[in-house]
Amino acid sequence: MGDGSSFTPRIGSIKTLLGIVAGAGASYGIYKLINGGSLRRYKKRGGNEGSSRPDSLLAKVSGLDLMCPRSERTDDTLGDIIHQSAGNLEPQHLNMLLTCLQTSNSTPDKCRLLLTLGNAAAFTVNQNVIRECEGIPIIGGFLSDPAPEVKVQTLNALNNLCMNIQNQEQLTVYVPQVLELIEMSAVNSDLQLGALRLLTNLSVTDKHQHLLKGSVTLLLSLLVVQTLKVLVNLSSNPDMMDDIVQAQAPASVMLLFDMQTSSAVLLRLLTFTGNLKAWRPSAQVAEELRRKHDCLFRVMLDESSELHSRLVQLMSHSDKEIQAQVARILT
Repeated sequence: MGDGSSFTPRIGSIKTLLGIVAGAGASYGIYKLINGGSLRRYKKRGGNEGSSRPDSLLAKVSGLDLMCPRSERTDDTLGDIIHQSAGNLEPQHLNMLLTCLQTSNSTPDKCRLLLTLGNAAAFTVNQNVIRECEGIPIIGGFLSDPAPEVKVQTLNALNNLCMNIQNQEQLTVYVPQVLELIEMSAVNSDLQLGALRLLTNLSVTDKHQHLLKGSVTLLLSLLVVQTLKVLVNLSSNPDMMDDIVQAQAPASVMLLFDMQTSSAVLLRLLTFTGNLKAWRPSAQVAEELRRKHDCLFRVMLDESSELHSRLVQLMSHSDKEIQAQVARILT
């Protein structure tokens, strides 16, 4: 079945393409992606190079209608598609997947298409191709899909696309929507963690951190590992510190400085705390902050905070890295 001889022009349903998608996703670890680089270069070659190879994905789907019409579908076709490497994913294949994604009304189909696009977007060359095919707004549009599993796959794809500086410029438009997903999703759910990972990637450099100024209180209310990664990124930027220390913080944050807190959470929390402690406000600014009830400055940095006593207790923690972080803060 590896020679593609069983594929005929009669195959015209999105299910068939999605069988190939599943194979592409399964063989993700052994992709040897395109040498050409972009859809534009493909077009300059005349568009025939990919189809001339019998083992290419295009050869296997050459009988498909690119608009992926909804026609009679059977689950049997999925079993007829090979699950070995389907050849290199070239620009025209990614463009075809994006086209089918736009026309699909099936939640499982959307998830499979987004999964394959997300896997492809783990490679720089495909990150560029998807952007050039105007694929980012196509994929990002599925953040509004009613199915949570589609949103999760959308976020995973956007996260891989975000590992590209040029793509980040287009992805910033989704920050308000991502923050809403974080707020409305169950704590530590796949949906919330996927949204937080996207904010983490967007906040690695200080270029887009200003977009999160109004979200510090939300992030402090969660304080899970992925949230703390975002806060660590933001607190590494001195220009963000005024907004961070004024944010409302739950008094319960102090309860996390405890031996029973997981080491992963505690390490991130201590890194965040170390960044805060390195900030030195003037006497006038400190006095103004003391008037703000429950702000982060009063809860964690003011002389009245119980942080110091809790840090001293953590000096006897069994984790040497935690001990080192505590010592760094106390010195």
